[in-house]
Amino acid sequence: MTDRPQRLQKLLADAGLGSRREVDQWIVEGRVTVNGHVAKPGERATAVDEVLLDGKRLALAHAAALPQRVLIYNKPLGQVTTRSDPQRRPTVFGNLPKLEGSRWIAIGRLDVLTSGLLLFTTDGELAQRLMHPSHEVEREYRVQVRGRLTPFVVGRLLKGVELEDGPARFDSLTIEERTKDSTTARVVLHEGRNREIRRLFGAVAHQVEQLARVRYGPVELPDDLPPGAWRELPQVLVDRLAG
Repeated sequence: MTDRPQRLQKLLADAGLGSRREVDQWIVEGRVTVNGHVAKPGERATAVDEVLLDGKRLALAHAAALPQRVLIYNKPLGQVTTRSDPQRRPTVFGNLPKLEGSRWIAIGRLDVLTSGLLLFTTDGELAQRLMHPSHEVEREYRVQVRGRLTPFVVGRLLKGVELEDGPARFDSLTIEERTKDSTTARVVLHEGRNREIRRLFGAVAHQVEQLARVRYGPVELPDDLPPGAWRELPQVLVDRLAG
């Protein structure tokens, strides 16, 4: 980590202390101080400055020296992708291994009714890059919807439909199974918009009944990883993500 001043959001994210979005929120809430004054949006600092969160000094230089780590987690239904929940629902962070001098940052989110692959890292810059739309990282899901998907509907979902926040489409859609009442498919997209899959199918009058993420970029959910369990990602895959 350089001793040249950097934007506070980048400095703390690079040290694995939170995502840039989280740090932005801390600054807005007045929880961060730099060398004794309350940080403002756009604040710049270095790893040797006295940066405090809620009155506790952040060991920026120490955190930056820690190894880059990534976890695979199989999220069960019913867990939320937040550190705490006003409704006191279980969170994904409750099952992760404890860290000293750093914290786990979720790479994207899954809503409470979606299960499957979540990635966590100690590297805030890596998390930011993998979530940013400009990098177009593929996400693959297994989805079961009510009703039978016709070729016409599949064509619409691949060509694009209009949602309230703009047009959206699947990069690919592969039918795995059809019954009288439902269709199971694999879908791939490269965006992380809120509830995008559910909204896409809703736009063509098919309600999502089950949804699970099975791949994020080059990382696939292992078949032998049970719900609620985590596994350290091998360094070769960490390097592929970071590259």
